[in-house]
Amino acid sequence: MSTRGAVTEFLNVDLDIYSRSNLTPLVGALGEMVFVLYLGRPKNTWEARLELSILSRRQEKDPNAIIQKMATLIEALPSGPRAIWDKAKRREFSIGVQAGLSPNSFDLAIEPKTLAAASKLNARIVLTLYAHEFWLRSEKRR
Repeated sequence: MSTRGAVTEFLNVDLDIYSRSNLTPLVGALGEMVFVLYLGRPKNTWEARLELSILSRRQEKDPNAIIQKMATLIEALPSGPRAIWDKAKRREFSIGVQAGLSPNSFDLAIEPKTLAAASKLNARIVLTLYAHEFWLRSEKRR
């Protein structure tokens, strides 16, 4: 078995927004500070999945710093795009973690300052765990 990806690690934080309103003006107002992973309306709900751009991230490997930076960007929005944010059905800071075979446990602490920043924006913090490929291969064999 390959040891590639055997260590559990923090990947990144995505900002996921779901709204009845068009999210294009909101995403546009964030400009070059975010990288758009997805922006569209697959059914009746607009969806945006964003992450900090390289310009604004500087290869951060701390979810607290990333969430706080994203929160600062949202706080600085002009009134029109900010109203779109405020009316959104759901706002989530999604912390991505790649599961591995070690260590036995993996702690990812969210600081009170980060929780306060998300709460002030009426946003949730979500932990997204990606299965280790070893387990995926095992399931495919069954």
